[in-house]
Amino acid sequence: MTLIDGKAISEQVKQEIAAEVAQIVEAGGKRPHLAAILVGHDGGSETYVAAKVKACEACGFKSSLIRYEEDVTEEELLAKVRELNEDADVDGFIVQLPLPKHISEQKVIETIDYRKDVDGFHPINVGRMSIGLPCYLSATPNGIMELLRRYDIETSGKKCVVLGRSNIVGKPMATLMMQKGKPGDATVTVCHSRSKNLVEECQQADIIIAALGQPNFVTAEMVKEGAVVIDVGTTRVPDATKKSGFKLTGDVKFDEVAPKCSYITPVPGGVGPMTIVSLMKNTLLAGKKEIYA
Repeated sequence: MTLIDGKAISEQVKQEIAAEVAQIVEAGGKRPHLAAILVGHDGGSETYVAAKVKACEACGFKSSLIRYEEDVTEEELLAKVRELNEDADVDGFIVQLPLPKHISEQKVIETIDYRKDVDGFHPINVGRMSIGLPCYLSATPNGIMELLRRYDIETSGKKCVVLGRSNIVGKPMATLMMQKGKPGDATVTVCHSRSKNLVEECQQADIIIAALGQPNFVTAEMVKEGAVVIDVGTTRVPDATKKSGFKLTGDVKFDEVAPKCSYITPVPGGVGPMTIVSLMKNTLLAGKKEIYA
């Protein structure tokens, strides 16, 4: 069993990006600039945004953090999005989700200029991805593809089961796994809460990508010997032994599943660090105007 070390790979990718940014700046080019909008004080969102700002520093990017309180109006937020669309110094920006209930996340996503949508959520980027055109790929699926690539895990012709059908992970993950390429060329089944025979589907899978957000959902009986298991889930589960009072738990019951796997990602330290690095890769592409001139 090989443990897929997302932390180590993410550090490697950040160093590669930093070296490229140094060359760009040395040649008189513009330093890539990522902006983030954070609404309210959600614990998870605060953690993610802090990690993104830190990653920007490591990559040599300029970063801006724009904060709003929970009671910000939708119109005020949309006005800021339009302002960032027009700001020539900002190469890419994100609006950290989830947003308060009174704000339409979809409206916010669609207001972002798709050429600056480094999260890869805009319908134009999603549509381009689905037909295999260059675009900003959704960060978590893109990070998983990078792990598969760097560990040289064979995906061609393999049966891949994606657990979960969210717009952020499940759907784009399935699309990327079935597309022509390496990694890719897999036979993909998407399972979700309404799927019948879910256990049997998993038992036949060469690759399981679990993105349900249900702690310890995937058990040993669901996994065949030698399978590759990618665990996207990160749920805070109460744990009195931890200083924070909780521990991060994946969708996979790691201790019992790991011995059966050829490769598996841990939680934390697997997919999580790669998600942030994918955002950095998209920001570099935005800064270089490599996809949308």
